[in-house]
Amino acid sequence: MTKEFTPEQSLLGRATEYRSNYAPELLFPILRQQKRDELGIASGALPFVGEDLWNAYEISWLNLRGKPQVALGVFRIPATSPYLIESKSLKLYLNSFNQTGFADVVAVRECVRRDLSAAAGASVAVEIHSLDEQPIRHYAYPNGACVDGLDVEINCYQPTPALLRTVSGHEVEDELLYSHLLKSNCLVTGQPDWGTVMIRYSGAALDREALLRYVVSFREHNEFHEQCVERIYTDIMAQCAPRKLAVWARYTRRGGLDINPFRASEAGWGPDNVFEVRQ
Repeated sequence: MTKEFTPEQSLLGRATEYRSNYAPELLFPILRQQKRDELGIASGALPFVGEDLWNAYEISWLNLRGKPQVALGVFRIPATSPYLIESKSLKLYLNSFNQTGFADVVAVRECVRRDLSAAAGASVAVEIHSLDEQPIRHYAYPNGACVDGLDVEINCYQPTPALLRTVSGHEVEDELLYSHLLKSNCLVTGQPDWGTVMIRYSGAALDREALLRYVVSFREHNEFHEQCVERIYTDIMAQCAPRKLAVWARYTRRGGLDINPFRASEAGWGPDNVFEVRQ
């Protein structure tokens, strides 16, 4: 059974001794529902589908002859899981593999899958790619319109849903808008988190200047990546009532991990794992 933790109980912001032998107890799950209650999202009645997609760049273990192995990882935690996993705890957990022996990459993958699923309270999809496989990373800019070039005056740096509005009489069938100016801060430490946010929707056209002001309004806001994306999704849906909506963010790497939450009103609008240039 997953333990109940609050963000303040995590190892974030504390001096931490790294462990180099397998320690699944380092994983720190945080209940999602507390923040969802703030957004008016009822337990068991999510208004979206989605996942938190993690890319891990610092995975290493020993083979059974004591020789180090290195790999990349991709973890997909469903938005329906009752818990998110705090990122520093995942970093410490992965580092606990450093002096641990495994028979092969399959054994590593199954171990990580089992432990992350137990922490999240739901099945987590895990890929582990040895560098011997020569994995390829795909970079691209979103296939949409960037709003960052708009010459707007901005004076609000806390999330303000009332900034959002639509363009009267203008409907779009499928538009993707994005901004590289998303910045928020860690809920516990206040350290800055940098990302690109993408909004794909159908319905009344979003006012682009208003959207840019809204994105920038997260600049002094303290919240985890997953919670910020759910807040953006909920605010756009409440203020602009699109027929269809998808929101996802690509956050820059910290501690050998990047986190890329995705939420959508229906399945099928999910993005591929295409990297943002700052990742």
